[in-house]
Amino acid sequence: MTDRYRILTASAVLLVAAIAAVISYQHVVALAIRYGQPALAAYLLPVSIDGLVAVSSLVMLRAARTGVSAPWLARTGLVLAVIATLACNVGYGVAHGWPGALLSGWPAVAFVVAAETAITMTRQRPAAPASEQPGTVPEPPAGLNGHADRAAEIFADDLAAGTVPGVRRIRREMHVGQPKAQQVREHLAGLAGFNGHRTGGEQDAPQAQ
Repeated sequence: MTDRYRILTASAVLLVAAIAAVISYQHVVALAIRYGQPALAAYLLPVSIDGLVAVSSLVMLRAARTGVSAPWLARTGLVLAVIATLACNVGYGVAHGWPGALLSGWPAVAFVVAAETAITMTRQRPAAPASEQPGTVPEPPAGLNGHADRAAEIFADDLAAGTVPGVRRIRREMHVGQPKAQQVREHLAGLAGFNGHRTGGEQDAPQAQ
């Protein structure tokens, strides 16, 4: 149900954006021709304006997904493109008074809102489960029983130093087998905020059971 509503919402948003873009395109072309622009320039001008809205928004989307700040040039370009498309559409209809200006300016507003809404839908991500959120202590696997608490006590110094002991060391100090030691290590990696890529100065090697 959630996926179906998401698809319907995205389809509606894209439909509105497409309709508004076509109307805005016609307005800007007519305005450009009215003010003496060559035919080729008149037909390409709206692409450069509304296209900059899409390009700037996509750059900001990529920045959000990679966890970096959006480039100031993308933010500036988005603001300038929004002002330009609104001004051109309003300028097309201003000859017919304020009703004409409002009607002509509406497609620009609809296009910008719909385009930003569509991109925002892809920018947002579902919240991480409580066990994956920063500052939340992960629950130990059910199979560890009391080994989780015991491991946290034995290797408390390692966790405080931001390292995770290797499987071989866990086997040696906790007197457990390879599978259990691996589970313990994965739990300790979660406690330390790692994904198991760091060890406590000891390389693990395959060992016979």
